[in-house]
Amino acid sequence: MINQKTFTLFSASWLIVLSTHLLATEGSHYRPVSTYSIVAFDPKTGEFGVAVQSHWFSVGSLVPWAQAGVGAVATQSFIKADYGPDGLERMKNGYTANKALKELLAEDDGEALRQVAMIDINGNVAAHTGEKCIQAAGHQTGKTYSVQANLMEKETVWPAMARAFENTQGDLADRMMAALEAAEAEGGDIRGKQSAAMLIVSGEPTGVQWKDVVLDLRVDDHPNPLVQLKRLIRIHRAYHHANRGDYLMENNDITGALKEYEAATNFYPENPELPFWTAVTLASSGEVEEALPIFRSIFQRDERWRRLTPRLVRSGLLPDDKKLIKRILNQ
Repeated sequence: MINQKTFTLFSASWLIVLSTHLLATEGSHYRPVSTYSIVAFDPKTGEFGVAVQSHWFSVGSLVPWAQAGVGAVATQSFIKADYGPDGLERMKNGYTANKALKELLAEDDGEALRQVAMIDINGNVAAHTGEKCIQAAGHQTGKTYSVQANLMEKETVWPAMARAFENTQGDLADRMMAALEAAEAEGGDIRGKQSAAMLIVSGEPTGVQWKDVVLDLRVDDHPNPLVQLKRLIRIHRAYHHANRGDYLMENNDITGALKEYEAATNFYPENPELPFWTAVTLASSGEVEEALPIFRSIFQRDERWRRLTPRLVRSGLLPDDKKLIKRILNQ
């Protein structure tokens, strides 16, 4: 008679053998990343984007692929990551998304387990949901996007994503985020949630891929990955404005820099660093009275910013004026 412990060990061993056999017969790079995602193209900006959520660790390292001026790919279910780089390479060489996907599926003995979506520079959309993807599984394509999901709570998940993307105002990040939130509101992954990611590349390729990345955010492991992803998008926008402010400062556009720093602070008010640089900009441009209350507020929140301030003189970020520095430090 088999006791419970023996049965449990036997069951676990059987599952390992089965999984190993499945992955060995289908290839060496496949992992069961069941999830929901969107690939999209913004014809106004030329940007491509991919956004995804899954009950799987670090989904952003596997599912989303995009290249400026070329296209975007989401590869999921029993994942074959090769669809990402191989699909982009084909589209870079002039293939439509449909032709690229058709060829890659024809070369894949495990296509019945795959779920893949692609979009090319001309807005052509292609998607595939293999017949062995775990239900509920399916996809829906639109004029400039595809939404796809597998192992979902309901078959209404991907239609809800499509409606949200089509009916949301804002930039590509806003619209893709809305699609993810709609999926979760509809029940999402039947197992729950763990990680999320969003990748957006520029509509004006420079030829240097890392320079073409507009946004690349990942939440690898969190109880509420979409909440965290949305928060990171907000912070990303804050630092975009902050970086723009730094650039304008370097070019002596004080007025422009102040506007960018203010925008950065509005996006991320809980971070004292952003208003700190606004105060530094004001003080360095002679607007000392406007700068002092900001310094005071920051120093009250965190004394380390007071200790940092004198160090900026040597770098040329504050004037070499002992009276000015003393006024600031006395706040």
